[in-house]
Formats: sequence, C-alpha cells, structure tokens
Amino acid sequence: MKKTIKVGVAAIALFFSVVTASRAQSTQPKSSSDRSSIILSVGPDANLPLGDFKNGFNWSIGGSIQGDFAIVKRSLYVSVNAGYDNFYAVHNGTNLQLVPVKAGFKYFPVANLYVQALAGVSFVANKSDVGATNSAVFAYSPQVGYLIPLGGKNYLDAGAKFEGDGKFVTGGTQSNFLGLHVAYTFGL
Repeated sequence: MKKTIKVGVAAIALFFSVVTASRAQSTQPKSSSDRSSIILSVGPDANLPLGDFKNGFNWSIGGSIQGDFAIVKRSLYVSVNAGYDNFYAVHNGTNLQLVPVKAGFKYFPVANLYVQALAGVSFVANKSDVGATNSAVFAYSPQVGYLIPLGGKNYLDAGAKFEGDGKFVTGGTQSNFLGLHVAYTFGL
C-alpha cells in the first residue's frame, strides 16, 4: 500500500511539474476560444491496480482514442472514449485484457485545465483465459488533466485518473486502478 501511495504522489508531482514548466514557457495563454469545437486524441495509458485487484495484477499498459465535442462555449464537451488495457498478472499468471468503451463530459474551468467524468462498459477480451464469469462490467472514470499547447490546434494531453470497474467474477471484488494518460490531441 505504501508503495502505491508513493508512486501516486510521485506521478501527481511529475504531472504538475510538467504543467507548471509548460505554462512558464508559453508566450501567451490559450483560451477556450482557441480550442476547436471537435477535439480528437490518441495516446498510451499506464495503470496501477488498487486494493484486492493488485493481488492478482502488477500494472497495465494500454492506449485509448477519444473524441470531444463542444456543447457549451468550448468549455463543456461531450466525450466518447475507447481503448485497450493489458494488466500483467503476478507470478506468471494470465494477463487480463480489457476493452473499455465510455462516454461522459469534459469541462475546462480555466484555460487548458480540465476535469472529466466518463462512464460505460469494460469488456473482458480474454474471459475464458482468466476465469471471469462476466464478459462486461460497468466502468467509471474521473480524470483531471491539462492540455499543453504545441502550436496551432495541437496539444499534448497529460492526465491522471481513477477508474473503477465492476466485478469480473461473481462474488469477487471491484477492480479499481490509478492511471496516467498522455495523448497527442488535435482539433478539427
């Protein structure tokens, strides 16, 4: 548990260091009017299991694609997200492969800082291999992040999230994890 907390604190500190450094190098801040009304992003995700979930899996690497569509003054967006996560099993067990599909909202309270809430379904791609009794479970994911301007309508999206997935095995426990997300983001 202490190791997970230390990794989480280090990840959050690194995230805010990158955000602070990028703002210091920016010649002028980007405003919401500079963002496109349609934003697409693609990038890798890295996750650390929490609670009982970490007893069976060490970590995860994956990726996701996301589309954001402005509904209120380019500060509130509807988001759709799909991805793939491979959780590496402890002690040479079978890896867990998930395909999350979620939708929700992304809100920019100031400049390029955002909060996001997604909910949907996480499909187990290798249900029979891992002995799961459910092939799909409810998933929810709050996230906070920052769009680092790269020029034009291009950004680097850096975010930290918590994700909660339902029970893959009847009578089991929920599968929760912390994640870091970095994506190349561009507006249309």
